[in-house]
Amino acid sequence: MLNIDDPAETEKTAAIWRLAFRPFFLGGAALAMLYIPLWLMGWYIPEYSLFNSQFWSNVLPLWWHPHELLFGFAMAIVCGFLLTAVQTWTNQPSLKGPMLALTFTSWFLARLLLLLPFDIPLFLPAFFDSVFLGIAAFTMWRNVYRVKQWQNIGFSIMLTVALVVNLVSYYALQERNFILANQIWQGMLFWLALLITIVGGRVIPFFTAMRVKLPKAEPIFAIEKSLLVLMIALVIQAIFKIFPIAVEQVLLLSAGVLHLVRISRWLPHKTVKEPMLWSLHLSYLSLPISLLGLGWFINDEFAYRSLLHLFAIGCLASLCLSMISRVSLGHTSRNIYQGPNMVLAFACLPIAALFRAVMPLLMPANTQVWLWIAGGFWFTAFALFVWHYSPILSRPRIDGRPG
Repeated sequence: MLNIDDPAETEKTAAIWRLAFRPFFLGGAALAMLYIPLWLMGWYIPEYSLFNSQFWSNVLPLWWHPHELLFGFAMAIVCGFLLTAVQTWTNQPSLKGPMLALTFTSWFLARLLLLLPFDIPLFLPAFFDSVFLGIAAFTMWRNVYRVKQWQNIGFSIMLTVALVVNLVSYYALQERNFILANQIWQGMLFWLALLITIVGGRVIPFFTAMRVKLPKAEPIFAIEKSLLVLMIALVIQAIFKIFPIAVEQVLLLSAGVLHLVRISRWLPHKTVKEPMLWSLHLSYLSLPISLLGLGWFINDEFAYRSLLHLFAIGCLASLCLSMISRVSLGHTSRNIYQGPNMVLAFACLPIAALFRAVMPLLMPANTQVWLWIAGGFWFTAFALFVWHYSPILSRPRIDGRPG
């Protein structure tokens, strides 16, 4: 094995900058914890909000909310995970030290500039977002290229696509083109669903089999390839709208059914006693449920938008929370199954998803109440992570090794 760190040099680096999961998991979770309450206050009780009317006239709320949850929160978690995982996959050094600090600072400055209560040129946050995603994409490509590990080159391509799409989102804000912006948000949600399809298919059955000490379900080639094609088609459809509605409906329903078949083979019934496992399975289960619901209600715009939140909260945010809890323990040399008690946090996000996505469909007259309840559960989930994991992520590994 190649020694990818010089301990003498690594020890000079503050623990938070030793691997990408540390600052990006903590920063992404803190953003998630704060931004939903800020969003609800700004929308429903602006007199108590940090956002004044001038803020909302420069960066419109209907743009800021999805952009920051996708390119702020979700992309921080994605990059923190991928930039950490690529070091393990390739045995090549990933971002650390000053370059990691630069990448994280670029991510943070983009978030900060979009919160300033005065007019700023949009090219500034767009520039810092591009630096953040550009360094992440290049690092992924560099590590994969060095060892010719071409099966992982797709992650670099996906990050590059995200960089381009993000720039288009800033253009949409500049031009006040909210039809284009809406297509971007849906496209990025399906982009994240595609990433979950790829990464979830690798890690969830593996983690499960290792813990329950049973053989891992081997992937069925036809299902895996079909799901990749279907999910890529849904990303393209969300952004470009090239297929008729009937074709999009078939894509959604077909993908939902195949995802259900896929997860049924991963021994989900064996995970009910282990929060670090059932949280992964429950999160992934929200993906096919969301796809089937979107397909069923494709002609009902209100229901469709609500069910996008079922995926965003029940699958995406829940899976992010479960994975960052697990990775933070593993990469700091702690026992994954003896870490902080996160049962309440893991339970909060599925509950939040129900109140945000389902209750407004059943009782639309009380939608504002449901949103506040969902926001409370969301805040609790990520606040618990920040509380429990800030000391873990900001201190060196307990075994003294670099990372």
